[in-house]
Amino acid sequence: MSETTADAEVDAAAEGEEAAGKKKKLAGKKLVLFVVLPALLILILGGVGAVFMLTGGDETAADGTAEGAGAEGAAASSVFYDLPEMLVNLNTGTKRASYLKISVSLELESAEHIAQLEAVLPRVIDNFQVYLRELRLDDLSGSAGMLRLKEELLIRVNVAAGDVPIKDVLFKEMLVQ
Repeated sequence: MSETTADAEVDAAAEGEEAAGKKKKLAGKKLVLFVVLPALLILILGGVGAVFMLTGGDETAADGTAEGAGAEGAAASSVFYDLPEMLVNLNTGTKRASYLKISVSLELESAEHIAQLEAVLPRVIDNFQVYLRELRLDDLSGSAGMLRLKEELLIRVNVAAGDVPIKDVLFKEMLVQ
């Protein structure tokens, strides 16, 4: 019986040492996780911030002014023409009606093209109406749907406008009900 008791004590002591070893390992992991990694992260971010403050700040200001001048030049040469608000019913495939209310502005290269655009405006609106009436609700969902709609309208307005160069189609309002 004393051998059994001695073996049990040895097993209990071994289990106690394993538990203590696990606690020490766990404590080491916690130390790395909660002390060393945040300190390392702070050092890296501080270094990046210091480099940015010393070198990047001046370059950014110089680049920003050059880009700003280019953007102002592009905006100064553009002219925007607002199309009348359009309300169309969408193709739902069911008896339930869904409507799209849309306000669009066209970006032209110069003010000289406004008269040419107004001459073909009924054709532009007709192309928009025909296309918009065939849209489904799924076609308008998400930013990808908005981008596809914008691209399609730009293609259709350039076909309808003929020689009038249209740079972009800009959405002012879009409501789906």
